[in-house]
Amino acid sequence: MLTRRRFIAISAALAPSMALAQKSDLHVETGIALGAKVTLRLEHPDAPRLASLAMAEIRRLEQVFSLYLPDSALVRLNRDGRLAEPPFELLECLALAGSVHAASEGRFDPTVQPLWQAEALAREAGVPLSDADRAKAQALIGWASVRLEPEAITLNPGMALTLNGIAQGYVADRVAALLAGHGLTRALIDTGEMVALPDGDWPVQLEAGGNLALRNRALATSAPLGMTFGGDGVTSHILDPRTARPVLSPWRVVSVSAPSAALADALSTAACLTENRESMETLCRAFPSVIVENAVSA
Repeated sequence: MLTRRRFIAISAALAPSMALAQKSDLHVETGIALGAKVTLRLEHPDAPRLASLAMAEIRRLEQVFSLYLPDSALVRLNRDGRLAEPPFELLECLALAGSVHAASEGRFDPTVQPLWQAEALAREAGVPLSDADRAKAQALIGWASVRLEPEAITLNPGMALTLNGIAQGYVADRVAALLAGHGLTRALIDTGEMVALPDGDWPVQLEAGGNLALRNRALATSAPLGMTFGGDGVTSHILDPRTARPVLSPWRVVSVSAPSAALADALSTAACLTENRESMETLCRAFPSVIVENAVSA
């Protein structure tokens, strides 16, 4: 199973926080969710119990968003083309995906899953995707054909969705909300995308260089060649729905901070398909309080 390479790391500058933990209650919990390592850093007298609650919430949300768990809501939607009484979380995440799709002029499009599957199968067979198979998969792409209603989510025949460019961030947001609801104010949630609660600054080192103090905010990073088809190092896992081909991005890595990790996640992915810094900034300005923290040319 292909997994997303992660490009944000807690800086060694966290040493001061670790020293503080000798006098407070820093608890670190790790796990795996949606193909990425999850790390929770919580400062609270009841941190171990809260971390257990957070991990349980992550497992619950995997049953909504996973592309690999056979009975997840997303798998059932892709398999059947219709999901009655969909989970609120899936509707909310897809509504945000639709907003980013519109703001990005179609660059961000979760309906690329049939193309992704076709590309992956061809690479596994050791051959390039044929023009005919590419055209067949491209005919199934189209956000306008996704119908979102509280009663049901419906897709056209043959369509399928991937939320790999937004779900990890959404899960981080939900965990942050859960912990805040239990009175926790100092924590860093890292599901592959990061959310910091309001108390204290968490020093984060960006993979491309530079540091960021994260507080009451989320951060996501995308890299077009962070994962490649067949591990060839040149064929990006990010697909351009406009060309039906892996993106040939001018960017090596893009980091975006935002009020929510789901938004930062989606925008950092969409930003990889922008042609220049001006179009990237225009995209991010469509949403309040979004900042391009780092954009490194390829």
